[in-house]
Amino acid sequence: MFFLQELYNVTEALVGDWINHFYLIELIFFSLDRSLLYFMIWLIGRFLYLRLHKDRWPIRKVRREVILNGFVFYILLLIHLTVFRGETTLSSVTIHLQPLSVINWVPFVETIKLTNGLSMFSYYYNLYGNILWFVPMGFGAAYLLSEKHSFLRTLSIGFFVSLSIEVLQYLFDTGITDIDDLIFNTVGTIIGILLFQAVQWIHTKRKRVKKDTN
Repeated sequence: MFFLQELYNVTEALVGDWINHFYLIELIFFSLDRSLLYFMIWLIGRFLYLRLHKDRWPIRKVRREVILNGFVFYILLLIHLTVFRGETTLSSVTIHLQPLSVINWVPFVETIKLTNGLSMFSYYYNLYGNILWFVPMGFGAAYLLSEKHSFLRTLSIGFFVSLSIEVLQYLFDTGITDIDDLIFNTVGTIIGILLFQAVQWIHTKRKRVKKDTN
């Protein structure tokens, strides 16, 4: 790890022995660390781009720029959590020819099986984790599309991002390709879109009230 090794060592020493699913914390640390590295590269590239195109310098669009950068970091983290797990990188993965039978095609079968395990943690993480991880997808994509936003357009972005992750997991053999993940990710995207629309409605209503009072 480039940035978080010391923090990870302290965390492992403090809680590593008594947290049953510490491997998830380890995965998050590695993913965060690698995402921070690529995010810094993105920020440098973004800064240079804006310097070369001064007419697009976001003086009056600070909020949009912050959300754009936050969304980029979220995408980087999402990819590293799902595809390039742990110390796996783009340069180290190889395509594995696997039979299509390794894909879980039937909805909810594998998720229901998780309820029969020794712990319900895997079930909750698979269900709610896959939903929650894609809420920012729906909200962020809807915001960045702005006037071009429509429910179906934004939903299709979340769907195809999730589908791409599942395909990459299958090709690189870095995760289990499961239709449940696609379904739950899409649900998360829908929640994010509805949350954006709710915030937008509240903002519009407040502007009307403020205008009427003036």
